[in-house]
Amino acid sequence: MNAELSGRIQELEKLCLLRGWKIGSAESCTGGLLASWICAWPGVSKFFQGAVVSYARSVKEDVLGVPRALILAHGEVSLPVARQMALGARSVLAADWTVSITGIAGPSGGSPGKPVGTVCFAVTGPGFERLSQQAFPAGAGREDIQRQAALFAFDFLLSAMR
Repeated sequence: MNAELSGRIQELEKLCLLRGWKIGSAESCTGGLLASWICAWPGVSKFFQGAVVSYARSVKEDVLGVPRALILAHGEVSLPVARQMALGARSVLAADWTVSITGIAGPSGGSPGKPVGTVCFAVTGPGFERLSQQAFPAGAGREDIQRQAALFAFDFLLSAMR
């Protein structure tokens, strides 16, 4: 594990253990990358509840409770869907804090309104909710978009928890 990730995970662990928080994630376009980084650190079972990799729309609906009407109105890659994914993960994982990621990693699937590299995020916690949409450079390729999205989500969660 590189130093960049180690520092983030150490801070996450410190915050969670200090405050008695449990965390979780809901990931779509990153396919569980963020969760795999967190799980690479020994002892995370003290604070990491788990992750829902909701790549398919049916998983967003059936496991995370994202209303079909919301997906049809805004699309799977949207701030309202990211919000519902985070809230659903918080419920299903019994977590205090959750972060969600839904986006278009490419190389196909983009549109003029939502090009490849568009990723939506949500963080929910006790009395807290924040949303963000980012545009990562499509030319970097699928794996780089996934890596950038997972790093952004990690920092987004840490920033909220501080």
